[in-house]
Amino acid sequence: MNAGDIRCEEVIKQLFRYLDREVDEATDERIREHMAHCRDCFSRAEFERRLRERLRETTHEKAPQRLQRRLERLMKSF
Repeated sequence: MNAGDIRCEEVIKQLFRYLDREVDEATDERIREHMAHCRDCFSRAEFERRLRERLRETTHEKAPQRLQRRLERLMKSF
């Protein structure tokens, strides 16, 4: 298998499914092999990975009490 088995366009198209581990084994292998040789695709994937990690870190913050009460009132109205 070589990096030519999959093109950059296909890697980018499949990137989010790849990062979410939603691609089959063969596609996963082809993308990993491609990124081992393609700095642009590797950089894009690494950026997306880090962005997701940062978003996960920041989503653990608790909403302010005022916002929580407001949301509770809204939920009760449904």
